[in-house]
Formats: sequence, C-alpha cells, structure tokens
Amino acid sequence: MDAAYTDFKNIAILCHPDIPEGEKTAREIITLLERRGMHGVQGMLTDPSLQQDLQDGKFDLVITLGGDGTVLRAGHLCGPMDIPILAVNLGHFGFLIEVTREDIETALDNLAAGNFRIENRMMLQACHWRAEDCLGTWEVVNEVVVSRGLIARPVHLAALLDGDELATYVTDALIVATPTGSTAYAMAAGGPVLPPQLRNILIVPVAPHLSLDRALVLSEGAEVSIEVLSTHQAIASVDGQLHIDLENGDRVTVKASQHILSFVRFQQPDYFYRNLVSLMDQNPSIGERK
Repeated sequence: MDAAYTDFKNIAILCHPDIPEGEKTAREIITLLERRGMHGVQGMLTDPSLQQDLQDGKFDLVITLGGDGTVLRAGHLCGPMDIPILAVNLGHFGFLIEVTREDIETALDNLAAGNFRIENRMMLQACHWRAEDCLGTWEVVNEVVVSRGLIARPVHLAALLDGDELATYVTDALIVATPTGSTAYAMAAGGPVLPPQLRNILIVPVAPHLSLDRALVLSEGAEVSIEVLSTHQAIASVDGQLHIDLENGDRVTVKASQHILSFVRFQQPDYFYRNLVSLMDQNPSIGERK
C-alpha cells in the first residue's frame, strides 16, 4: 500500500454517457463498496454538480467506467485535486487501464485490504498566447497538438526550446506529449514509447516536409514554445478534446505541470509492457495471426 493513500472512504464512480452498461455497472460497484465499508456515488462525467463536488474535495478516489477517453476527461478533474483514479475498462483499447469488467470484485477486495500501489504520471501545462495576453491555460494528460485546420495545407511552425530557436517545421502537426501520451497520437506518428514513470517531454512532428523529421525527448524542466507562422487556419488541441483557433503569430507554450495524475494499480510495474504488447496484438488492422 502507498503510505500517502491509506483509507479510501468516499468514492465517485464516473461513467461515460455513451456507454449503456455504465450506470448498471456503477450501481453494482456501489453495492460492492458498501459491503467493504466504503461509500460510493455514481454520476456522469458531464455532471456539473459532481464535478463541483470533486473540486470541493468531497471524494478521495474516483473510479472511471469507460475507455481511455473517459480516463483523460477524469484526469483533467482529478490531477489538479490530487485524487487518484481506479480505471475500469468498459470501452475498447485501454492503454491507461488495468482492471477489466470481470476483475472489478477482486480489485475492490484488494483496494479494501490495502493491496495496491500508486502510480504517478507527469502532466503538462499548456498556455495560448496572443501577443502578451494569455487567452487560456490547460492541464494536459496526453498531448498538446498544434496543427493545420480544415484546409489540407501544411502549417508553418517555429519551435523554441527555453526561449532559443529549435527548428522551423512545415508539417501537418506538431505533437508535444507526456510519457503517458507517447502511446497515443505520438506513437501513431512514429514517436518512441516512453515508460510511464519517466518525466520527459516528447516532441513529434506529423508528416513534416523538408523539416526536422525526428522525435525529440526533452528533460522535465524544458519549456517548448510553438509559434504559428501561417496565415491560413491553424488550431491547437489538448488531449483531443479542446479545439482552439490560432492566428498568425499566436504561441502555444508547454511545460511540466505542478500537478500529477495518480492511478491505483494492483499489478507490478511491468504490467505496462505486457498490456502494450497485448493491445498491439489486438489491432484490427493486423488481421488474424496464422
């Protein structure tokens, strides 16, 4: 057991609104929690009152029911509040998830007995700047992406590292990712997979044209600034959920966040690679193995 998390009593069970079995599974979990001396409250990720309760510190653990997207949305709420997540997979791929639907009761037994560990994941902080004005700040679990818009033309981007010019990219997109995000869009773009316990920042270009085409792994203390040098549409996205319109000259700065995202884990750390290989083998584009 992690000494910092010894007693989970008030637990929020967050369901993805588009998963029909979520509410039924949440009710089952509440019953199982009550048998083990814990209190559970169920709700949808989009429920403002439940989000406010999380921000008010009324819960000391969140159980998510869904896929990785559900975990990402919950992470934006839980990371800044230092609330751990126990993720249950009711979706498809689950790079962030250890517990399956069939494992729920065993997982809750281990939770009640203190047979778990806490795995901390690095988060990023992204800011959108127009001249000297900060137009928005966001906490990031996976990645920040600066990319072209609807017009199928590459975007020109200047990347600075700690204030010094790094490279100018002519590309479809530039990804700035956490180690957690290294198994998401960054991996699809050919970037390396980083172990989740690392605290590094990953930069990966998408379809660069006559530009630096290598992924770069930066130290935790680095600050990346991406400036838009194109007059046609460019956008920024945070964890694939926010759409931010960018103008020529706008900057997106990315650095390590002061917050971390914590997961309740029951397996040993090598679960990450076993889970990764298993999920890659399930990729439907691979076809049946002879």
